[in-house]
Amino acid sequence: MSETVLQQIDQVVKGNDIVLFMKGTPDFPQCGFSQRVAGILSSYNIPYAAVNILLDENVRQGIKEYSDWPTIPQLYIKGEFIGGCDIVTEMQENGELAELLAPLKKEA
Repeated sequence: MSETVLQQIDQVVKGNDIVLFMKGTPDFPQCGFSQRVAGILSSYNIPYAAVNILLDENVRQGIKEYSDWPTIPQLYIKGEFIGGCDIVTEMQENGELAELLAPLKKEA
């Protein structure tokens, strides 16, 4: 994977409080897992950046290398990799996600 792609991904991750790498967009998700995570994030009414990995094969492969995580979607909060659909769903159900997002809601 090219260093340039990984650097671009790093800039997006570190340049946004919340970033979701997903298939499609929040308004038009292209897979059920991406739709689920986008829906969870939207329920908090906090703006977030979304990257459609289907638009660029280099980003699609690069994000997997960047995180060392094989699946999409991938959620990052404050530059930290949170996880994919199962982890985000579990964190929402047990209240951890609300805790993580609370300080960002105050800033928004």
